[in-house]
Amino acid sequence: MSIPAPPFAGRDRIVPFVLSALLLLTLVSSLDRPARAQQSTFEGRSDVTEVQVPVNVVGRDGEPVRGLTADDFEIYDRGDRQAVRDLQVVDLDVLQPGPSETEEELAEEIPAAARRHFLLLFDLSFSSPAAIIKARRAAQRFVLEELHPTDLAAVAVYSADFGPRLVVTFTPDRAQLARAVDTLGAPHLVRGQAALDPLRFMIESPEHAGAAGFGQVLDNTNDDRSSLARGTDESVQAYLQVIANEMDKQEKHYERGRVSAWISSLGDMAKMLSSVGGRKHVVLFSEGFDGRLMLGRGPDAFDPKAQLDRLAISSGAHWFVDTDDIYGNTALQNYVARMMAEFRRADCIIQAVDISGLGSESAEDRRAKTTGQDALFYMANETGGTLFEDANNFDDQLAQVLKRSDVTYVLTFAPEHLEPDGSYHRLQVKLRQGAVQRGVDISHRDGYYAPRPFEDLHPMEKALIAADSIAAGAEKKDIELNVLAAPFRATEQEAYVPVIVEIGGKGLLTGQGEDTDKLSAEIYAYVSNESGEMEDFFTRVINLELSPEGREAVRNTGVKYYGHMNLAPGNHLVRVLVRNTRTGRTGVESVPVRVPEYEEATPQLLPPFFLEPKGRWVLVREANTSSSGTVVYPFTVNGSPYIPAAKPVVSAGDERELCLVAYNLGKGQVELESTILGDDGEEVGGADLSLVERTVTGIGGLDKLLARFHVNDLKSGNYTLRVALRQPANGIAQVNSIPFSVPN
Repeated sequence: MSIPAPPFAGRDRIVPFVLSALLLLTLVSSLDRPARAQQSTFEGRSDVTEVQVPVNVVGRDGEPVRGLTADDFEIYDRGDRQAVRDLQVVDLDVLQPGPSETEEELAEEIPAAARRHFLLLFDLSFSSPAAIIKARRAAQRFVLEELHPTDLAAVAVYSADFGPRLVVTFTPDRAQLARAVDTLGAPHLVRGQAALDPLRFMIESPEHAGAAGFGQVLDNTNDDRSSLARGTDESVQAYLQVIANEMDKQEKHYERGRVSAWISSLGDMAKMLSSVGGRKHVVLFSEGFDGRLMLGRGPDAFDPKAQLDRLAISSGAHWFVDTDDIYGNTALQNYVARMMAEFRRADCIIQAVDISGLGSESAEDRRAKTTGQDALFYMANETGGTLFEDANNFDDQLAQVLKRSDVTYVLTFAPEHLEPDGSYHRLQVKLRQGAVQRGVDISHRDGYYAPRPFEDLHPMEKALIAADSIAAGAEKKDIELNVLAAPFRATEQEAYVPVIVEIGGKGLLTGQGEDTDKLSAEIYAYVSNESGEMEDFFTRVINLELSPEGREAVRNTGVKYYGHMNLAPGNHLVRVLVRNTRTGRTGVESVPVRVPEYEEATPQLLPPFFLEPKGRWVLVREANTSSSGTVVYPFTVNGSPYIPAAKPVVSAGDERELCLVAYNLGKGQVELESTILGDDGEEVGGADLSLVERTVTGIGGLDKLLARFHVNDLKSGNYTLRVALRQPANGIAQVNSIPFSVPN
């Protein structure tokens, strides 16, 4: 593709964005606490005023309890009763996609706090390769067949070499999840541009889809040797056995070290998962570590080592015994307890899937299976989860367990005098006496973290917050965003889709500090189809040097960014997130894009493109245009390039030029009609549109028309210009529209 540089004057220093540590879930300080952040809630911003608490109520029959109201609940923050300001009820049995509603549209009806999240975590260090390979099949069935359409899932792997690593972030894209389970993120199996995705939505580009007793045991001397010699040998052998026991202790110490590292990494992962809204089910595929390292061996009449230990203790030979081996290791127990607390605080439930039965079945393996199950059961039980022993059929069992969360009550309250210190606030939710029958089970998040400065967050927490915002798709207005995306025909099978992002300068600079001479902002853009499958993306960090004049220029207007995507025919949704890398202020905007079947050669009108006056924006364009096929820069009229406005600003009395781009109009006269719609969708007057000329493009099937738009006496506010291009010969009209505003 050849794209000449458009008139993007004022471009400053730009650096590519590389997420720290390739999104490894690396260690953070035990004092770090993740902050939540979303507009007016703990779901995406730091200036939080409300807290959302998802609650599940289950009856004695195991079925969710329905029909509760806000008056049926009491909520306490650190023991202080809070007023329930709002109650939302989410019933997954009712929320099913209909014939005219896509899964993405359905998901938008659910608040982030009520959306179920699943993290499929494959433990590569305490599992045999054969068992992991077989476990993938059940995991793929689960993500493809058992998830509710509104559920989000992610895939991660754990290895002693690199700790937990996110393969695919929380996404509705079942195809990417299945591919992530299939490859487990093996570098040689991941191909295409998706390998560069910083937020990990895409694993792959869519196109690729007694003493005597001891003497008897230890004496191996020959009977024909003298008793002195035998006694000496016995003493030496006993001495060597003590050394051997110490070596055995060292091996256990090494194993406990592996387990401690595993526990520490998972605990840190849990801290970061609290950056993701909603309840998280961590589906852990593992054979488990030797539970005896933590809990001790316990009484076992068939365990020779246990028999020897008891014999040594009864004989007074305590130096032969590793007491941790009998009673368990206190330090390890404390580590696990802290890890469990982190999972509960992050509103995570561990659903442990024992995959040991999928490997070999030697006697040693069967013993290890039993000890591994002890550890897995402990972790699941401590977080309110379940141990599944049949890894081949866990998905059906898990579906039954998850039925308990089919109905979620989201309680909202506003804490008073909340300090932004990252402290943990424990919550308690009760049902009012008489609201339900006795014996019901109520579960809810254990608490929440107060906010802390965005710059104090770990890079992975920041990435998870960004990914969570994109997956949710809800608009955020910390930073004002306007997005324009339009499909230009590249080939018969693909469209070149420029994505123009207008970033409001005031929101971008808020909280930046007047003494700061640098401005850095992250831009993420992802596109999905009607099934929620991610198809393409681009990301960028822009860095601007702020002189006093430059600061005023950004504040008065903002930054305009030009990127692009390549899309096949169909309906798509482009989601854009922009975030100040220092303050964390965020804007999110989504726009639909329909790419027609170009082979059918049907008439098509793109959105009206207002020619932007020069000098209005600080302009930045994408860095790499090498993969864009044969399309040239599409925004030209009569050979002159221009920059279109994503949301034009037209003052009363002004006249603006705009370009209309159409395909397959055919020859003959065309007529132009326009309608102005107010914010309420009602038609209003006060503006008109006139055709200037139909230009010559030299490209078959492509028409560009120049028009003038005049605003007479429209009041200040937001409007929509709807344009109809009519062919009198056949009476067919092509219609498209663009929002615009009239300032004060």
